[in-house]
Amino acid sequence: MRGAPKDFARREWGPLFTTVRTALAVKRWRAVPMTLGAVCLTALFQLVQNQDWGYQPVQDIGSVRAEDPLWLALLRTPLSLFVPALDLPVWGALAQVLLVFGIAEICLGRWRTLAVAYLATLAGTLYARVGIALGPDSPFGLPASDAQVVDTGPSAAVVGLAVYVCWRYGARWTGSLVVLAMVVEVVVKANLAGKEHIAAIAAVLALIAFRARRGRGQDGVEPRPGTRSWKPPIRS
Repeated sequence: MRGAPKDFARREWGPLFTTVRTALAVKRWRAVPMTLGAVCLTALFQLVQNQDWGYQPVQDIGSVRAEDPLWLALLRTPLSLFVPALDLPVWGALAQVLLVFGIAEICLGRWRTLAVAYLATLAGTLYARVGIALGPDSPFGLPASDAQVVDTGPSAAVVGLAVYVCWRYGARWTGSLVVLAMVVEVVVKANLAGKEHIAAIAAVLALIAFRARRGRGQDGVEPRPGTRSWKPPIRS
């Protein structure tokens, strides 16, 4: 019985921990150049938008509202990921990006990390429009006033990446806990941000289902973590 928690931890987090530890030991901060760039960009946006002269330019390039024309929202969505919400402490956004983006960049590679992060963020952005169209009487709907809410920050991307990395590295319980936490968030406080997190998770779960359907065998495709033929990758 004493070894049961250790066995669980080894199965749940062993491949993920080994991958991250190996990459950081070999390449140190060079293992996460995209993440460091994202942290710097987020900090820069926070600094600029708190200046009298900088608030409006940041809003113009990275602020998304459901009332905006769709083409404009889509144009701003990539940078909106790195614009911290004004009503939340910036250190929270920086910590999320550094930790989750860093782990994802090591485990998935920078381009796949960016793709999953964008998918999750885009899902949240598009959901806001659908939710407002459904109206507050629908369990999936939103009040019309949410159309004016500024929708920025990395939280949807962070949630989506966490779920994807947990699936990719076999941390099923951890991934389920992330999903459960987001569901509880919506139950406790059914606001725009919480429901966007659920939309982000739904989009990533759809991606996971698609990739699982395609299958991961030995046809020139890297083996799954936890199998004998798998070795921790060192991303370039």
